[in-house]
Amino acid sequence: MKVLVETSARHLHVSREAFETLYGKDAQLTNKKDLSQPGQFACAEKVTVVGPRGEMAMSILGPERANTQVEVSFTDARKLGLVPPVRESGDIKDTPGCKLVGPAGEVEISEGVIVAKRHIHFTPEEAAEYGVEDKQIVSVKVGTPGARETIFGDVVVRVHKNFSAAMHIDTDEANAAGLSGEVYGEIIK
Repeated sequence: MKVLVETSARHLHVSREAFETLYGKDAQLTNKKDLSQPGQFACAEKVTVVGPRGEMAMSILGPERANTQVEVSFTDARKLGLVPPVRESGDIKDTPGCKLVGPAGEVEISEGVIVAKRHIHFTPEEAAEYGVEDKQIVSVKVGTPGARETIFGDVVVRVHKNFSAAMHIDTDEANAAGLSGEVYGEIIK
């Protein structure tokens, strides 16, 4: 069975408190584009992420979250001068922090920078159809034989009623496999 494979570029999630500091009291996230996961969207608002060696502009993804989190590739992390761990989204304990700069102010986060662990979103019904369960680790084969066909291992399955079937990898992973456009992968258990 095939699953859609999407490339997730660098981005951040913000708490209400951080967003108000960055963009001003009563500011609201502006939905620029809906994403594949229901209720998730890319925002018009951007933030400059500053590390010890560099900085880069990143888009905010909405809606707001309880904790501010920055998701980068290892290439991005090197440019920033950070060494983040590979983690599932939301698992930010004992991770590096950074400075965020917006048009209205700055926020120093003491932790929250991660390289997102590759994962597949499924609803409970989709997970049952694919024969997988929440937190299961699988591999996914992508690409064309002879043209950088790649098997991504250590892919965590995430199951929730608000998800939609899609695998997420970062830009380094997509580039290494030569992926572009609409891509589907085969789950290998």
